[in-house]
Amino acid sequence: MAGAASALFILDVKGRVLLSRDYRGDVTSQQAERAFAKLMEGEGDPSSHEPVLLENGVSYLFIQHNNVYLMTASRQNCNAASLLLFLHRVVEVFKHYFEELEEESLRDNFVVVYELLDEMMDFGYPQYTEAKILSEFIKTDAYRMEVAVRPPMAVTNAVSWRMEGIKYKKNEVFLDVVESVNILVNSNGQLIRSDVVGALKMRTYLSGMPECKLGLNDRVLLEAQGRAAKGKAIDLDDIKFHQCVRLARFENDRTISFIPPDGSFDLMTYRLSTQVKPLIWVEAQIERHSRSRVEFTIKARSQFKERSTASNVEIELPVPSDASTPSVRTSMGTAVYAPEKEALLWKIKSFPGGKEYMLKAKFGLPSIEAEETVVEKRPPIRVKFEIPYFTVSGIQVRYLKIIEKSGYQALPWVRYITTAGEYELRI
Repeated sequence: MAGAASALFILDVKGRVLLSRDYRGDVTSQQAERAFAKLMEGEGDPSSHEPVLLENGVSYLFIQHNNVYLMTASRQNCNAASLLLFLHRVVEVFKHYFEELEEESLRDNFVVVYELLDEMMDFGYPQYTEAKILSEFIKTDAYRMEVAVRPPMAVTNAVSWRMEGIKYKKNEVFLDVVESVNILVNSNGQLIRSDVVGALKMRTYLSGMPECKLGLNDRVLLEAQGRAAKGKAIDLDDIKFHQCVRLARFENDRTISFIPPDGSFDLMTYRLSTQVKPLIWVEAQIERHSRSRVEFTIKARSQFKERSTASNVEIELPVPSDASTPSVRTSMGTAVYAPEKEALLWKIKSFPGGKEYMLKAKFGLPSIEAEETVVEKRPPIRVKFEIPYFTVSGIQVRYLKIIEKSGYQALPWVRYITTAGEYELRI
């Protein structure tokens, strides 16, 4: 067995012994002070010296914490690494009891210090050094130092959007690629405007300070790497990033690298100006009978692939403000007259691709004078929908990597959603 420590000393910055615990009776406090004083005279700053000092056949090992030095002395051939580790564990235990280890906390709690030293080392051999175990049977109340309130690290840290010390039992990342389709069609069926506005929406529940890397099927990146995309590559325009993204890195190699905020945020937004066909096309026929009745025939057709399905489809059909006594039939879904909106709301819960549905509605018109007004000031048909697992632009998340120094495994979840933005068809 390696040699044991003879004593443990705690000294102030001037090398004077504040507290000591003699385990074997062969090294005194005066010897320790003289040895440490010699070290200070020779080197000036003990922290710049090796943590081992040999003096008159005694090995002194020391560490510094704040304004105190912790030092062991031994006349035997001891394990230096073991005793240095023990000193560091002593610091952790004292911090657990006193909040912080300083000269003031030692003077206020010298009774607890001696109790702890008696349990942590027996006849010069380290014993219990776990603070939680020691606190089970050394329950003496200690005077905990009042640590001054400091500004949160997020205020002064370079990573101002994330606090330190975040912990989760389960580390997960949710990434939603949400695209909104804006469509404007005139009364002749011509496409006047079409564009796609996209956003990468994230919800992160990650411990520590993780580094995330995201790769997309960006044409510029794939061409720079000399790689061919399995699907079609896209050209991203009008890109805007959250402040967490390293812009210099993106400009150099198109890699999206960032330390994410905690919780929900928009990582990136973009716009595609390429022309897209309406995903749900609506045709409307309006017939008037004897100036007192109007009849609507509406056809709705999904113009996307059959493997996709639109959900929560709502078609808002404008009707005359004085319409009454509605009579409605639909081949799919339900229709509700909403007089407060001056519209008929046709709702289809599930609308598969490549399908066509029809609605017929009849309304009474008690006011004959309103007929001309209806023709001139008719609002557009508005369409709302959501298509999960579908993107108009073809954007793809090629990879999402989470790297954290503790090495935990995080679960990334990626979802694609296409929704209707300003989706209007004039009739």
